[in-house]
This record gives sequence, structure tokens and C-alpha cells, in this order.
Amino acid sequence: MENWQYHKTYSGCPQGGIISPILANIYLHELDKYVAETAEAFNIPRESRYTENYKQIRNKAESVKRRLRTAENSDERKALIQELKIVRAKMMKTPSKLQTDKKIKYIRYADDFIIGVNGSKEDCIKIKSNLTKFIADNLKMELSEEKTLITHSNTSARFLGYDFRVRRNSAVRKHGKWTQRTLNNSVELNIPLEGKIMKFLFDNKIIKQKQNGGIIPTTRKSLLRCTDLEIVSAYNAELRGICNYYSLASNFSSLNYFSYLMEYSCLHTLAAKHKCRIGKIKSKYRAGKGNWGIPYETKKGHKCCLFADYSKCRNDKTANDKIPNTTVHHAYARNKFESRLKAKICELCGNTEATHYEIHHVHKVKDLKGKELWEQMMIAKRRKTMVLCQECHANIHKK
Repeated sequence: MENWQYHKTYSGCPQGGIISPILANIYLHELDKYVAETAEAFNIPRESRYTENYKQIRNKAESVKRRLRTAENSDERKALIQELKIVRAKMMKTPSKLQTDKKIKYIRYADDFIIGVNGSKEDCIKIKSNLTKFIADNLKMELSEEKTLITHSNTSARFLGYDFRVRRNSAVRKHGKWTQRTLNNSVELNIPLEGKIMKFLFDNKIIKQKQNGGIIPTTRKSLLRCTDLEIVSAYNAELRGICNYYSLASNFSSLNYFSYLMEYSCLHTLAAKHKCRIGKIKSKYRAGKGNWGIPYETKKGHKCCLFADYSKCRNDKTANDKIPNTTVHHAYARNKFESRLKAKICELCGNTEATHYEIHHVHKVKDLKGKELWEQMMIAKRRKTMVLCQECHANIHKK
């Protein structure tokens, strides 16, 4: 589609189509096979797990331990314990891995892939060159030079919204009875706070920048026409969605600030809707110590939609990140009949291409039972009128 004009295409993959990932997987299966063959030829198993220097120090530590087990008097034991501490400290500072092995690790998600190479930079340059040639000659595609970078494993690389790297950290931590370098050579996943989180907050007008460069939460004017429950549900869905996705990150606790900005933007929005201060909103909707939420009724009785706690989203498999349809449909709703009709948007199905729009009336909102979607939306908005396209209006009167 170009300028809403459809053009037939005879090659390529449609952008944004629901079948695009499936077509990408079928086509790029040839790439998967090529990388698997490259990895098989490249991989070299390690000759030994440890370096000779590390082995000597470790053997010395084992010898001291054996002597310590058979020590007869306390003075001898104290001397051996002191010697063992010195040997262990030296062992913790000595590189242990014998770097003679080579390995390739390949991960692809749709048309986005990353290759981890346990080898030299020259190996990486050669693999990239061969990969570029294969993609151009066999798949008739281009490998983006701007996005295809050779990065050291200790430097963060962006993949599927995460920044990840291999730690070079010799910090010693207690592991069981002994201390070990548990962080060294382990993969670390991080949240790109500036690139993803702050961008999301600015794009959705959840925060604004002050003159001195700082940021503050602000009112989301697009949600002012929604009910209190719809507003809180929308914020909760966005908060849960992001926190669930980044639950694997090492710096997950940094989302505490993101949660604060979301909560106070929500409070600002509710306060602007009711034309009062934030404190009054928190007092009105207080639900226990430190919590607040919007009460609502169901068939089973009274319930309360609490503002989401980001820390509980980390391992919550049942968390729901779906934004309610009523929030989406009514985000930019207007009050006057004329302006609502001029908008040419069906407030039920969202159709903008209809030739004619009509106003649907009900006598009293309290008479609606809430079984149909249009009834639920009118109840939520406490409105007796709704702008509909002819098709939706006819369907309502048929029932």
C-alpha cells in the first residue's frame, strides 16, 4: 500500500503481514543450514579444561587440604589454614580457561539473528564475509552493513530489545563451602533503559521534560474520556507487559523508577479527569497500606483493580497485559453530537470508511444489562448515546 493505493508485488515479503514471520522462517531455513555447516567445520573441542598454571596452583591447594585433614595439633592446623587462604587467593586471580577451543553459537528470530563466536577477531571477519556472500549469491538478499557489527563479547549488543554481553568479572562469591568466580564468563541480560523504556514513556506522553533537563510524570490527555477503571487498566496492562518481557534482565530492579513514573502519570490523569489534586485521588481509592485501586462490581460481588506492582510481574505467568477494548475505542472520544459525528468513527467497531453514521440512543443507562459489547461501553462511559456506522446500528436493532 502506497498512499492508500494497492499495488501488486511479485517478489519480496509483505511488511506487517501476519504470514510474514512464517514466510521468513521458510526462506531463511537455508541460512540456518549454512550456519550449521559453518559451525561444524569451525568448532574445535578444547584439549583441556584448565591451563597448566591454574592446575599447578589447584593441585597445591588440594595438597594443603589433605594435610589439613590429617593435622594433629592446633598450631599446625592454623598454619595450614593460613597457607590455604594464600593459595586460594592466588588461584582466584589466575585465569583458568585454556583458550584453544573454538565454537559458533547461532540464534535467529524471524529475520533477526545473532552469531556468537568463541575465537579471534580474524575468525569473525572471515565468517561475516562468507555470510554476506552466501546471503547475496544464494538468497538474493542484502546484509545490512550498518546493523551487522562485530562486537567484543564484553561490549553490550542489542538483540530482541535486550542488551546482552559476556561478563569479565573476577569478583569472588561464596558458593557452598568455598568461594568461586561465579560471574566470570557468564551471559548478562540488561534492559536498555534509555533506548527502550524512556522512549516508550516519551512516545506515549507519560512523562515530559523540564527546562532544567529533568523529567516528570504528566497527564495523558488521550485517556481523559475513559472511566477510572479503564485508565488504571490501561496503565496496568502497559506496566505488566514491559515488566514481564524484561523479567530475565539482571537490572530488573531499575524498573522501579519506570513503575513510579507510570503510577504518578496515572494519578495525574485521574486528578485531571476529576479536576482535583493527586492526594484526593489516593485518599478516595485507598485500598490497604500503601496500595490504591479502583473498586468495581461483578456478578460475584465487589472487587478492586489495584495499581500493578512491578516486582510481582517478574515471575507471574498469569499476568494479563491486554489493554481493554473500551479504553482503545474511547481514547479520543468527544462529547458533542456534532463533533462526534464529524469525526466519522464508529465508536463500536472503529470503522472510518462508512458513508453514513448514526446516533444510537437508550432511555436509561441503568436499564442496560451489559451482556453485549455496546452495552458494556455505554455503561462504562455512563452515556446514553453512541455514534455508530449503519451496519453496527442495524445489527444492534436486529437483536
